[in-house]
Amino acid sequence: MSNILCIETATTNCSVALSIYGEQVVLKEDNDVKYSHAERLHLYIENVLDEAKIDKKELTAIAVSKGPGSYTGLRIGVSAAKGLCYALGIPLISVPTLSALSHKVNCEEGSYIVPMLDARRMEVYSAIFDANHHQVRATEAQILEEDSFSAYLEKGNVYFVGNGVSKFEDICKHPNAIFIKDTLPSAAEMCALASAKNEIDAYEDIAYFEPYYLKDFIAGIPKKK
Repeated sequence: MSNILCIETATTNCSVALSIYGEQVVLKEDNDVKYSHAERLHLYIENVLDEAKIDKKELTAIAVSKGPGSYTGLRIGVSAAKGLCYALGIPLISVPTLSALSHKVNCEEGSYIVPMLDARRMEVYSAIFDANHHQVRATEAQILEEDSFSAYLEKGNVYFVGNGVSKFEDICKHPNAIFIKDTLPSAAEMCALASAKNEIDAYEDIAYFEPYYLKDFIAGIPKKK
């Protein structure tokens, strides 16, 4: 039996799914406007296992969204995943957040998919995938401009998906741009990806694995009294 618990906390969507042989059997998630992962994540894990009638000891691996995304969200998800792996003695699988997000889009051959997550101001975390979800441009933190992605837009339809899409829609008027708004990464799309990694034993070193923050976390400087 291949029972993989998938955890997605890279954005405001607190999402947990159970994958059995790559198929999602239970999904529990909630996209609150505010981050509530610390309060809800472990409850959702228990809810998913209870609904699936699976005991924690029956899990074969834990999969976690590795980033990029929210520093705090990623840290909470990875900490929970590591804790479960240590306690249960099972391996850790990481799934790139933007890769999973790209799987929310099914499109025609010759087109491209650009998952993008909101960073700050006009900046987003993005990557580019072809219609078969093969990554063709590395993940970047980029400042959006009117001609961003123009080389791909000239080739055919480009599907932009994620919570950073509205920023680009405001400045991009290319007819080949298709905007899929109000969409966040989910543990649902992690199921098949995690199963594929499990089949080839593509595991992380639990002790040393860290989320892919892409950018250093910058804390605000307290005001002087």
